[in-house]
Order: sequence, then structure tokens, then C-alpha cells
Amino acid sequence: MQTILFVCSGNTCRSPMAEAIARHFIDDGLLGDAPDVFVASAGVAAPNGSPPTVEAMAALAAIGIEYQGSSKPLTAEMVRNADLVLCMTSRHVETARSLAPTAHESQIMRLDPAGNIEDPIGMAQGGYDSLADRLMQIIPQRLKELLGDEDRAGNGSPRH
Repeated sequence: MQTILFVCSGNTCRSPMAEAIARHFIDDGLLGDAPDVFVASAGVAAPNGSPPTVEAMAALAAIGIEYQGSSKPLTAEMVRNADLVLCMTSRHVETARSLAPTAHESQIMRLDPAGNIEDPIGMAQGGYDSLADRLMQIIPQRLKELLGDEDRAGNGSPRH
């Protein structure tokens, strides 16, 4: 089974939205029939058990995606056990790598190779809606690139 872990700061906006959107695309067959992929999220400064923000949930609902979950602090074990750790910012990448220095460096990267995905916390609903739109564009492309059929048919590890 492949494990994808999305990482942000508080695990109440960006990473749970990314987790829900990735799960949506995987369930809809983006990676082929019934791929064996587990998707999760955590935060580098997350409390344990906080719900996603109302705005994050509304942004997901507006695109027809449901999410059930609560915040989890990022641990070294989570990083080591994930095949891919997709972080929202370069700072999150640094933190994940420092938590699990023995993890293969190429399994920990920014979700968007073009730049950081900034935190919408404190913004109006439009900021969350824009984030959802951006994640809807980035996530399917990255999942296909990193976990496409040719990789899963091979050794089961992501492309390095």
C-alpha cells in the first residue's frame, strides 16, 4: 500500500483540504482501478483533535467533496511510514526532514513544485475557495506524476 501524507502548519485548512481532494480523485479512478493508496494529513504545529475550519469545510462542500477528520501533529513515525510527504511550504519540508532524518529525502517535497501554498487562515471565504481551486489543479497532476500506473506496476515506490 502506498501512503501519501499532506503536511501544513495547523492541519485545519490546507492539508485536510488536500487530503480530501486527493482521496476524491483517487476514488474517482485517477490512478486506475482500485489503487491501494492511503491518504492522510498532519500539521507541524497542529494540536490533536481540532476540526477543520468552517471556511475549509465550506470550500470543500462547494466543490462537492466531503471530509471527516481532525487535526494531528506531525510525527517522525508518520514521515518514515509515508511513501510521499507532500508539504505546503519549504519550511514544512525542512521540518519533516528534520523529524525523520533517515527518511529518503526525495519522498519529502512541496506539493506545488512551483512555490509555497500559503495559509488562508484569517482570510475571508474567497481565500479558501481559491485554495480549493488551486489544489484541484495541482493534486491530480502531482498524483499522476508521482504515483502513475507505471510506478505502481514496478517496485511500488514513488518516482524519485
